[in-house]
Amino acid sequence: MKKRFLYLFCFVLFVNLANAQGVDRTSFIKDSIDVYVNRALTNWRIPGAAVCIIKDNKIVLMKGYGVKELGIPEKVDENTLFMIGSNTKAFTATAMAMLQEQKKLSLDDNVSKYLSWFKLENKDAGNQVIIRDLLCHRLGFKTFQGDFTFYNSNLTREQVIGRLAQMKATYPFRTKWGYTNSAFLTAGEIIPKADGKTWEAYLRDNIFAPLGMNNTLALTADMPKALNRTVPHTLVDERLSAVPYGQLDNMAPAMSICSSVNDMSKWVMAQLNNGKVGARQVIPEGAILATRQPQDYVGSIRHINGETNYELYSLGWFLQDYAGHRIVMHDGGVTGYVSSVTLVPQDHLGIVILTNTDANSFFEALRWEIMDAYFKLPYQDYSDKYLAAFKADMSAQQKIIKKLRDSVLMNLQPAQPINAYLGRYHNELYGDMTITEGEGNVLEGRFEHHPKMFVKMQPVGGNRFFATFSDPIYGKTVFPFSTQGGRISGVRVKVDDFVEQDPYEFKKVN
Repeated sequence: MKKRFLYLFCFVLFVNLANAQGVDRTSFIKDSIDVYVNRALTNWRIPGAAVCIIKDNKIVLMKGYGVKELGIPEKVDENTLFMIGSNTKAFTATAMAMLQEQKKLSLDDNVSKYLSWFKLENKDAGNQVIIRDLLCHRLGFKTFQGDFTFYNSNLTREQVIGRLAQMKATYPFRTKWGYTNSAFLTAGEIIPKADGKTWEAYLRDNIFAPLGMNNTLALTADMPKALNRTVPHTLVDERLSAVPYGQLDNMAPAMSICSSVNDMSKWVMAQLNNGKVGARQVIPEGAILATRQPQDYVGSIRHINGETNYELYSLGWFLQDYAGHRIVMHDGGVTGYVSSVTLVPQDHLGIVILTNTDANSFFEALRWEIMDAYFKLPYQDYSDKYLAAFKADMSAQQKIIKKLRDSVLMNLQPAQPINAYLGRYHNELYGDMTITEGEGNVLEGRFEHHPKMFVKMQPVGGNRFFATFSDPIYGKTVFPFSTQGGRISGVRVKVDDFVEQDPYEFKKVN
């Protein structure tokens, strides 16, 4: 108890000192970051995290915090594996840029040169798509469009790419940025055509092994076999729970890498040195620079400290201007994990933050806290500010869910006999969903391409049903059924925005 009080006293003292003018803010890194992170893990309910800070070619901090799995005392260390989600994209973009340096392709080559069967719903746009378009999210799709169909599904990589011809673009081609995971998959599948190796083999042989990233896994299927690994966690009915690993290898070039802060430090160190490891040029400098050239305007963002910044996208990286510094960064989020990788090349600063729950924004807060310390900006306590916003959002969601559950308890009868809702429903992009009758006036929906998942639907009045997915990543919401001529004609299916933002219209087939 005395030791805990001493830590708290030191932390409060640091906060007060940091707000004083002229204090060297890097003392936060040297003296207070352990207290800050451990306090945040408790407040955010994060089982485990790993953090690495690199400054001026030296590792300032590399450390694991917390545990690999809730309720089990195995501690996270610097070699413990986490899924890094979309931080995979920078590896894929770098691999493509390396192939360009090797004269095996050009980023301005048409995709159809390598994948002759590649098509978009807009035929003219499909004929014009170049590799660069895939790597900077400018195909015309909305952010996360199609991901309910693709994410954690049993579709193969080729089947996912083939379905792009059925996915109607939200925007005209190349007019607006929209984050598209399936585009990065498509880019990765060009590698075997250009080099003869699969995406995962190319990364292993040309990036992981030369950099000494010996524990890093390219595919999620290998994660359960690893000895030193974390377990994913998410909130289930407001309680933090361990959940199964996402099976994401059909989208591997967009999101499947699993790594540790030790291995990621080698990736970041090479990035900060323009591809060099010591005297060896492991990644061509031209490839590094190609991935950092701005390609698309994402938007204007207001930082939590009040500063307004631009945000651009290059190839596998977001670019921001912050406090006069050019930031190269990306976040990653998949089932049970969120992470952050940040480069500040002009300051020779790199930051890696890995966590094993998707129910936190602490990975963002800590990133800015570390940068502010090095940029000599006033202390903000971002963790508490982000946490307040997170709790407010969670509270609002919980109120909505409570109202729906209260409606279920009222035992409201649906507008039509329960048998009227049963049958097969079809969506052109997704495929089939089959609805059967469960116990107690409840419907159960099963999806063709997610065979391990189902959704329970309970009546809340009219043709509306409260839908709860068996996999919590897909959330809870209301499914409204549509009618035509007095008969059920379809249902609108919506999953959590973490997976996809827009609903799917399924038409009743029989």
